[in-house]
Amino acid sequence: MRSLRRARSSQARPLAGGAPVATVAVDTLGADRGVAEVAAGAVGRVADSSTRCLLFGPLDELRQAVGPRPPAGIELIDATEEIGNDEEPARAVRSKPQASIVQAANAVADGRAEALVSAGSTGAALAASTLRIKRIAGVYRPAVAVQVPTPGRRLLMLDVGASAEARPEQLVQFAFMGVAFCEGVLGIERPQVALLSVGSEAAKGTPAIVEAHARLAASALEFVGNVEGNDLTAGVADVVVTDGFTGNVALKTMEGTLHTVTGAIRDRIASGTASKLGGLLIRSRLRGLRDELDPAGVGGAFLLGLRAPVVICHGSSSRRAIASAVALAERGASERIVEATAERLVRAGVARGEPSEPAGEQWASSSVAADSVETR
Repeated sequence: MRSLRRARSSQARPLAGGAPVATVAVDTLGADRGVAEVAAGAVGRVADSSTRCLLFGPLDELRQAVGPRPPAGIELIDATEEIGNDEEPARAVRSKPQASIVQAANAVADGRAEALVSAGSTGAALAASTLRIKRIAGVYRPAVAVQVPTPGRRLLMLDVGASAEARPEQLVQFAFMGVAFCEGVLGIERPQVALLSVGSEAAKGTPAIVEAHARLAASALEFVGNVEGNDLTAGVADVVVTDGFTGNVALKTMEGTLHTVTGAIRDRIASGTASKLGGLLIRSRLRGLRDELDPAGVGGAFLLGLRAPVVICHGSSSRRAIASAVALAERGASERIVEATAERLVRAGVARGEPSEPAGEQWASSSVAADSVETR
């Protein structure tokens, strides 16, 4: 088996009692709600677990958020420079080595942390992670995987923003990476896999989709075939594979639809006395459904295919969402998702040979997120 080149100390460090502990590097700059909200989320997760967090951001703001003496498990690292959404990500990563996201990614690459969480610029997080942490040997391109909460089942969809286009062999790799994540992190046995297309028939879709369909049908995965957009929330598969452009559009469409429908329900309930009384009667049921569909419980999108777990949060993430993202990154490290992914790709014979793709920084410049079609 190909040796897995990866960051030093990239698996969870054990405590004296044997319990796994992950150190998570958290980039606190660039989030819509500010440094304090991100820091509060990390502190909350550390308080509820044995996780350790390195918080990268302006030291004065971090101290205001967590106090002059950080709680146990929290370390503050001064990083005042930020990479904004209007900057070209790969160029900014190279030219701003002191930026918070670059320092956080370097901490993972150097082995000071096992995972990375960021709620800042998606493009910057993608570029810094790809250029500093690097890809797993044999991976063509990383993929942004997001858990889509649906009633009774969570769907993992990838790619939703890393690469605008994907070749058949890359789509096949996405499927295997998604299965490894579902098995290792989500605890799903034999996840069902589908391809997002314009029809359920094997011959429907672009040439890349048709060829990927044939390869997946011949694989050992639980492949259920093509699914259309209206099947995404129907629970027909655990993993849905697509290119980053299509996936990002589908994700934003679902988010917008959910926001519009929930807003319309809220307005109708508040429109009169009778409807308000009815709303009171079903409030507890609606609250349960709201919690089930709340993306804050997921935390963020997982960047699969790198040598360490990376979680990219929505820019408007609350402290609860940040805490969930840290927990997700920690689980990815403790469940050794990197090793599991590499082993599955090699065992299935879908890992690539010698590098034939553009250099990492070239890929980072051409990703969907780098072109401002972001997951945030």
